[in-house]
Amino acid sequence: MSLPFEPQNGPVPLEALRHSVSHIMADAVLRIFPEAKVAIGPPIEHGFYYDFELPRPLTEEDLPVIEAEMAKILQEAGAFERSTMSREDAKAKLAADGQDYKVELLDDIPEGEEISFYSHGTWTDLCAGPHVENAKQLRKIGMKLTSVAGAYWRGDSDKAMLQRIYGTAWWSNKDLKKYMAYLEEVAARDHRKLGRELDLFSLNADFGAGLVFWHPKLGHVRRKLEEWWWELHEARDYWPVYTPHVAGEAVFRQSGHLENYADMIWAPMDVDGRPHRVKPMNCPGHVTIFNSVRHSYRDLPRRFAELGTVYRYEPSGTLHGMLRVRGFTQDDAHIFCTQEQLADEIVDVLKLVHTILTTFGYEYTAYLATRPEKSLGTDEVWEHAIAALVAAAERQELPLEDDPGGGVFYGPKIDFKIKDALGREWQGPTVQVDFNLPDRFDIQFNDKDNALKRPVMVHRAIFGSLERFVGGLIEHFAAWFPVWLCPTPVAVLPITEEQIPAAEALRDKIVAAGFRAILMSDGPLRKRVRESEMDKIPYMAVIGGREAENGEVSVRVHGVKEQKTLSVDDFMTALEAKRSSKSLTYELE
Repeated sequence: MSLPFEPQNGPVPLEALRHSVSHIMADAVLRIFPEAKVAIGPPIEHGFYYDFELPRPLTEEDLPVIEAEMAKILQEAGAFERSTMSREDAKAKLAADGQDYKVELLDDIPEGEEISFYSHGTWTDLCAGPHVENAKQLRKIGMKLTSVAGAYWRGDSDKAMLQRIYGTAWWSNKDLKKYMAYLEEVAARDHRKLGRELDLFSLNADFGAGLVFWHPKLGHVRRKLEEWWWELHEARDYWPVYTPHVAGEAVFRQSGHLENYADMIWAPMDVDGRPHRVKPMNCPGHVTIFNSVRHSYRDLPRRFAELGTVYRYEPSGTLHGMLRVRGFTQDDAHIFCTQEQLADEIVDVLKLVHTILTTFGYEYTAYLATRPEKSLGTDEVWEHAIAALVAAAERQELPLEDDPGGGVFYGPKIDFKIKDALGREWQGPTVQVDFNLPDRFDIQFNDKDNALKRPVMVHRAIFGSLERFVGGLIEHFAAWFPVWLCPTPVAVLPITEEQIPAAEALRDKIVAAGFRAILMSDGPLRKRVRESEMDKIPYMAVIGGREAENGEVSVRVHGVKEQKTLSVDDFMTALEAKRSSKSLTYELE
């Protein structure tokens, strides 16, 4: 994740600095809680953490106490010194110290590999390094402990729940201040926070964990996205299809999903004595539609599109607002084509990805994800599919980063990571080539020579899931949606009661043009302006006596200092221009 500033360099990389600070923090925690057990404490992007087994739960109030103890240690500690031990001596030392987690980590070090420890002052830790040379180098850095969280040992819910302390460290206090300001902006844009404040969506544990309720405002955003999505797809000759939410378990066994994603598929239900599953993906349904009639080569390519809701059992600890859920709608499409048509089809998908992502101002990076360890099909089939993806990317002059082993079990793919307004990367579109499902479902078409042949199947999703994509949009735009998506782009504000008739006429004109508008006439104007800003309404159309008399409107625009007075007709024209161009800015021309 890139940052909106370039951090200062030091004598060693930031990763080594943060690793060293994590050791200082662990030393401080053990001084405060001598009976504590330590687990792992690595540097991470923009910070570090350390996991502990502690005699009591920590709170945010404990962090300044730990920071104060760290400051004392830095006044005492000297060099970070590396030493080695035999495996037997290391195990004896760690066991004698009661550090069970470290003993387990020691067992993971391959035979023949050197066992190293790092010490500063009286603290010694099993560690491969690297670190700063001397703790004195840490006395004037920018450092802060940021949060406390629970973490299962080795990420396994069957193992002990530990306490994880997160922190960040920089070579200068100036960089620390910049980073903390950045975190404040991230927190202000959190889609869960904005979702509550603006009444956009909700989650209800009694109804079901990880299932999203789209409230009216966000429902409007979703509907506009869906309308545009269908417009783009129908122009490319995609046909809309709809498939059931439940299918017999045998379907997912035949597709390979039950074999490869068993832990993600919801438990079976008995229907007429047969096990059924709620669908975890839409592809078997699209295959069933394709197979319902015999196709000729003249029918191909055949493109099916569906905004299909699917269900996957995500562990409860991973659920996160709209970004990680158990029920979500994929903008799914599947293309059935000949091998000769494959490259052109992939190229068209790549063009569509570019159109959609750039409309929202996203930058993106494409990754070529190749064969995973758990997969279907021959090497020859995988090589052919990878070659098709690479060739299409080359035609589009699209650079591909490598993601070895990142493909799905049935084929390779190009994944897109999108970068938002804060420089954070999100999982985005995917396009996948599949030679395996056509074999498993015996998909065929009559070729020119009347011989039966297998089509190639392309899986693709541009939004990925509407829940995750829209959750990301909330944070990308800080809920200031562009006009074409905005739930309520205009608030009409009469200055006095005398202008209410003119304000009502303007509101009705705006609504008739297909926009939503709200008339706000109660209370002082300053209060109404503030409420409009809080509700993320970008245009405040103020009507006083002069505006009412002249058929004008004084427009306050979010993010623009000066008000602009326009005729009502010019304001309507400007609104329509913002909508039709899908502009990302509010400023009126």
